[in-house]
Amino acid sequence: MSVTEESRGATGPPLSVSAAAFVSSFDRFAVSPLLVLVAVDLGAPLAQTLAIASGYFLAYGISQPLWGVLSDRFGRVRLMRAALVAAATAGAASAFAPDLTTLIIARACAGAFFGAIVPTALTYVGDTVSDTHRQPALADLMAAIAVGTALATALAGIVADLADWRLVFALPSVLAVGCAFGLRGLREPQRDGRTGVLRTVADALRSRWVLIVIGLAFVEGAVVLGILTLLAPALQSRGVGAVGAGLATAAYGIGVIVTSRLVRGLSRRFSMPGLMAAGGMAAALGYALVALHVSPATVIVVALLLGATWSFLHSSLQTWITAVLPHARGTVVSLFAGSLFAGSAVGATVGGALGDDGRWTLLFGVAALAALLLTVVTVWARRTYESSVRPR
Repeated sequence: MSVTEESRGATGPPLSVSAAAFVSSFDRFAVSPLLVLVAVDLGAPLAQTLAIASGYFLAYGISQPLWGVLSDRFGRVRLMRAALVAAATAGAASAFAPDLTTLIIARACAGAFFGAIVPTALTYVGDTVSDTHRQPALADLMAAIAVGTALATALAGIVADLADWRLVFALPSVLAVGCAFGLRGLREPQRDGRTGVLRTVADALRSRWVLIVIGLAFVEGAVVLGILTLLAPALQSRGVGAVGAGLATAAYGIGVIVTSRLVRGLSRRFSMPGLMAAGGMAAALGYALVALHVSPATVIVVALLLGATWSFLHSSLQTWITAVLPHARGTVVSLFAGSLFAGSAVGATVGGALGDDGRWTLLFGVAALAALLLTVVTVWARRTYESSVRPR
């Protein structure tokens, strides 16, 4: 019996995989409460300092096709272990960066290597968990990611305010080394290594539904992750300190943790388009609220609602992409993740320019409209897909 066949009885991700995804998420979201502090410490304007976040997301995104191909070719576990060691090295370089340029480069490298972890973990779940249990299993993995998000946004501001922002970059580096060792005992799922790299990529890019879902992921990345990065700076522009801004935006992680617990039950009672609609509308309502007034209370509410968006809308898109082209799952999931974080980079960059000018109302108002449009298009696309694959 193959490893995949044995593992099909699994209903959730292994602890070691969840831990690696947790560390990747912690590293990715720790930067938001640090942006203003780094700008002041290094004597740079906020617009330039935002390149720490946008460069990370961009490197995270554009590296995805490479990780997907390598994952399909050499294995999920082997790739995650190597990437964790490389990410730890980049994290150490970030902690000791002497200037903004060096820090931007080091963070981009960390983004590229940590970028291998979550999509490969998603692919591992797709390989080892049956279709029936896959969306709840992905929601469990997202809960681990959300814990990393919540701790990062809550602790980063506290550590940076009480000690030094450089320690925030050093911590994930140490944890990544521990995770690399923790993955040693995990067996590789069986995969088809006979298909050539170019053939796998070509199959993915020829699939209409692969292209549609990764396009939706790009918009979701810009609207959800890109704008989420700017919630803390928006509060800080109103005089809230790094600790308060970090704690307020940490509500996002709490929202994901709470609502991801609901996915297992709701996925049995509601269709995927229904979950998508609920998640998308949560984002639209949240951004509309914070567009009216930026305060700790409204940021906490929008962060909680974005957590629901991530659990309902994003988990649905993730489940969808793992099933579209199973023989090239690693490549397809990596394209999905790459598109998501490329969109994040665009959202953070465009939104950062508006935020630097103090136009927060315009920024969050546009985000609300974009979230509403994304919801309508996503629900329509999923219903069309289900009609196209339903047996006649």
